[in-house]
Amino acid sequence: MQHPHKHRRRSVVLSALGATTALVAAGLTALTGPGTAEAATARQVEKLDRGVVSVHTAAGNLVSWRWLGTDPGDVSFNVYRAGTKVNATPITGSTNYFHSGAPEQADYTVRAIVGGVEQADSVHAIQFRTGYKDVPISPPAGGTTPDGVAYTYEANDASVGDLDGDGALDFVLKWQPTNAKDNSQSGYTGNTIVDGIKLDGTRLWRIDLGRNIRSGAHYTQFQVYDYDGDGKAEVAMKTADGTRDGTGAVIGSSSADHRNSSGYVLSGPEYLTMFNGQTGKAMGTVDYVPARSSVASWGDSYGNRVDRFLAGTAYLDGARPSLIMARGYYTRSVIAAWDWRGGAFTRRWTFDTNSSTNTGKGYDGQGNHSLSIADVDADGKDEIVYGAMTVDDNGHGLWTTKLGHGDAGHVGDLNPARSGLEYFKVSEHTSKPGSWMADARTGALLWQTASGADNGRGVSADIHAGSAGAESWSASDTTLRSPTGASLGREPSSINFVNWWDGDTTRELLDGTRIDKYGTSSDTRLLTGASVHSNNGTKATPSLSGDIFGDWREEVVWPTSNNTALRIYSTPHETGTKITTLLHDTMYRTALAWQNTAYNQPPHPSFHIGSGMATAPRPTVYTP
Repeated sequence: MQHPHKHRRRSVVLSALGATTALVAAGLTALTGPGTAEAATARQVEKLDRGVVSVHTAAGNLVSWRWLGTDPGDVSFNVYRAGTKVNATPITGSTNYFHSGAPEQADYTVRAIVGGVEQADSVHAIQFRTGYKDVPISPPAGGTTPDGVAYTYEANDASVGDLDGDGALDFVLKWQPTNAKDNSQSGYTGNTIVDGIKLDGTRLWRIDLGRNIRSGAHYTQFQVYDYDGDGKAEVAMKTADGTRDGTGAVIGSSSADHRNSSGYVLSGPEYLTMFNGQTGKAMGTVDYVPARSSVASWGDSYGNRVDRFLAGTAYLDGARPSLIMARGYYTRSVIAAWDWRGGAFTRRWTFDTNSSTNTGKGYDGQGNHSLSIADVDADGKDEIVYGAMTVDDNGHGLWTTKLGHGDAGHVGDLNPARSGLEYFKVSEHTSKPGSWMADARTGALLWQTASGADNGRGVSADIHAGSAGAESWSASDTTLRSPTGASLGREPSSINFVNWWDGDTTRELLDGTRIDKYGTSSDTRLLTGASVHSNNGTKATPSLSGDIFGDWREEVVWPTSNNTALRIYSTPHETGTKITTLLHDTMYRTALAWQNTAYNQPPHPSFHIGSGMATAPRPTVYTP
């Protein structure tokens, strides 16, 4: 069993029925299961359908489905093909079934068995007939910048959310022009375009952020989440004069052009807008916090550091999600927390390293090109892990190691032998440790590697069954590290993303357009994406990777080479492990939401999944 001091609020599932619902809807605390005196506040999550998929192989079809957080712990399942049951006995130990010899077009549903009673049919399985499923997409028309440079569009980062409340996840896709820029590069860019897309390719809306939002990895971080609990996801983005919502309405002035001769936007109003996920309509717009004020006050005068934005979603009250919008990390850093309730924004708090109070004093210059959201202090409320510092759920600084900026960080139960969560980070400072692992609650360093290099890449995940817990590796180190920092030998062939793909609980390597299995002598290729491209240049990241369908294993989504489809791959490998859908683990779910932020990083759950893992905990959740 799981250690009782770990994952305290996740020890049981709350049914979304009867009196419990009333308790939960009121935000009250519900008792956990027998034998625990601890209380746990239920968290709002998506009301999802069964998410059934059928992945065809030469030998038959792998059918897999979600074990929902609102299902009983002892639920079992039957699988039906066109109304005929195909499994001999109820499936109890996993949420997948391999139907040998079946054709690619076989039509499957799943029925849950609760208290000995078989329930109604699930949705029909999404068919992966060729090992992948294509979601049709339509590139926006290209254009020409004021200096006469032509550009076209490429599909870039994506996120998921139930935009129309039907229980199925939909895509939100960012289109990036081919002349997108890093903040350090001058020049005009085309507009950033964002689409809402259903799985059948139906485009629900298209938002054009306009000429006054520059295009590049650091400018537009979009959050897709059900913030108000109405059962439909909203979409939050930074906007400006000329942003056109999904209904064609313009925010601010449609004629204003705040671009300077270098292509930067360093004047004019900046807004934060919440868009309706079903229609793309701008429902509420407020001034972006913080304002840019003096450009030079952020570290340079030409517009590089002032426009470094990060975004996330966090359960700051322990029960309902709040929006996190941030600016700056090389010098001043400001994080604003927003609630979206009743059709309006309310600012919960603002953390500012320039604050006259002590809430942010001494925390400047610690930000990463990404952030993580986690309940690091096990108080039931989420913190913002922002590079070499963490901000508490109340907007006050919790800790900083003062080890400065870096490109990558990973929060999770990286060492299951220790209490609580750990944090692994790489550093860009040649005078600081190249990488380090800390206690995520306190920031106390657990181990570190030598300084002397700008260490641009690093990953921490359990990829090697021969060592308990997560392994960590980075670009300037020469060895794979154990959870205590000891050398484990050969480093993997890539230092990018990770993905649960095959049948065991160790994680696989995801890099570019391929998935590999780590081995102590060499890595083994498990998947090569067909006619697809990765995103974000040398970062070589997918549009999205995560548990979005089927059982707890992770799908990977790449755009096709011609940008006419999002090509989704789902695992064809059977597993004997049963884990609640990771979409109902809110640390993992919010990680899917922030995955698109700046330098994309892979999601991690609140508990350890890996070789020799304890029984996975059940989440304490409710659905709207």
